[in-house]
This record gives sequence, C-alpha cells and structure tokens, in this order.
Amino acid sequence: MDVEITVTELTPELAPTVARLCEQALDLPEDAAEATPIVDVLWPRAAAADRPVVGLGAYRGADLVGVLLCSVSSTEPGIGHVDLVAVLPDHRRRGVGRALLRRAERVLAERGVTEVLLAGNPPYYAWPGIDVRYTPAVCAALALGYQQDRTAWNMTADLSYDGSPALRSTEAAERRLTGQGVTVRRAEPADLPALTAFARSTFGGTWDGELAGSVGRDGAGCHLAERDGEVLGFAAYGSSRPSWFGPMGTAPAAEGSGIGGVLLRRCLRDQQVAGLTRAEIGWVGPVPFYSGSAGARIERVFFLYRRTLPLA
Repeated sequence: MDVEITVTELTPELAPTVARLCEQALDLPEDAAEATPIVDVLWPRAAAADRPVVGLGAYRGADLVGVLLCSVSSTEPGIGHVDLVAVLPDHRRRGVGRALLRRAERVLAERGVTEVLLAGNPPYYAWPGIDVRYTPAVCAALALGYQQDRTAWNMTADLSYDGSPALRSTEAAERRLTGQGVTVRRAEPADLPALTAFARSTFGGTWDGELAGSVGRDGAGCHLAERDGEVLGFAAYGSSRPSWFGPMGTAPAAEGSGIGGVLLRRCLRDQQVAGLTRAEIGWVGPVPFYSGSAGARIERVFFLYRRTLPLA
C-alpha cells in the first residue's frame, strides 16, 4: 500500500536540505547545477528582504520527496506566486505535486492572496515561469485549473571561446564614448543609491532589488555608464543565478549611443572569467538587441499561469 503524503511547512534552516532535493529533482542540468543559489534567492534572501515566503515539504513517511516555495507579491496586493516545485523522480505522478500546490493555495489565501501565479516574483526569482521542457509540470498546472496567460523566454550567450560575438572587445567603443564625456566602469557598493534611483525613476519595477543583489556580491557584478556624475545606463549579472545576466537599462536619451552593447559585453566577459561557458539572459524583452550585440539565441521558453482562488 502506498504511504500517505503529508505536507508540512518547512523552516528556513532546512534550505540546504531543500537544495539537495532540488539537485536530484530538477531535470534540466543547468537548473540542477544551480540548485543551491536558486533556493537561496527564493527563500533566505527573499525573506531577509521582508518578502513573505513559505516553504512546504511533502513527506512519504519520514522521507522528504517534494518541496514547494511560494511568496506574496511585494508590488501587487492579493497576488501570490509559486516560485519553485520539485518532486523526486521516483515519486512523480503519485499526487505529490498536486498536494503541494493545493496546500500552497491555502497558505497564500491565509495571507490575503486571491490569485496565484505560476510565474517569477521579481526581484527574487529563478525562472519567468514553467520551462516548457518540464512537461509534467505544465500538465499538472492545467489539471489544477491554471490558465496560461503569457509566454516568456531566455536567450543564451555563448562564452565558450574567445571569438564569440558575446565577447567582442569593447575597447574601441569605450574610447569613442570617452570622447563624448561618457565614463564606463565597474559599479561599487557606493554607487548603489544612484543606480537604484536611476532604475526606479527611468524604468520603475523592481530592478533596484536585483541591483542590490548584483553590486558587491561574490559571483555577481554590475557595470555602469555615467557623464558628469549622471548615470546613463547599467548592466548587471548574477543577482538571481550565477549564470544569468540582467537586468540592464539605458536612459532613453542615450539609446543608440552604443552604451548598452558595451555594458552587456563587459558583464559577459566577467562571467567568462568566472568560468562560465554560457550566460542566460533572463526574461528577455529586446530580442534583436541581444542577438545583434552578443549573438544570443532564444533557447528557453516559459509558460506563465494564473488561477483565481475560489471564495472561502
């Protein structure tokens, strides 16, 4: 007889245990390899920034066989997010994922959530949504009444050889910018207030949180362009995951100046020096820019889902 599934809330000190399960349960090698930083950004780091985060564990007897992390949106009242679901391969199609999702819906409803998204909750996220290659997860979402409402994609920049378009020299472009009074340099922690103010006033959203996760952190970084002390653009990497690039932004008045391409390739060179052979540009908007500036290609496609919770 199959042992009944028990779902309980997990405490943050179990994050290393959750990461070890994810190493076994995330099917895509690029996700399994970054299981520890994924769990860290979604749980301890997000919770430290005052985001309500709940960890759930599914047990068969004494064995942890599945985990789920969910959170409440910091920008949209009443919106909750399922940030991660992972079930050990030998325990799939046995009701574990369903039990975790249903418990997550109840937990989020208790915190005032009326709609649940199977989608990233920036600035602390590891995927835009469900990678279409996780087909069982797509099937489970549909079976539980979630409706697809958006599609997102990541692009990949090849860092495996020095002649890659992603690693083209920026020296000539930087000399030209210098002649225009523009300085391009690595951002330091003292730059963070100016960077976050620029991001909020120019683009809105939650990029200030991602910048805080990039500037001055090991395995992460940021480059900026400025003129007369005024920030004109920035590019960051490593906030969500070590292999991920982003966010980046250029002031509208500086678009077309070449600043964006310089900042992008500076970051990608840093990632190559750190030992990466590929960088993922997460949740991409301007596909032609990344294709032209770094030879990047769309390689990961995500479905984003939402479900309105029934009234109690």
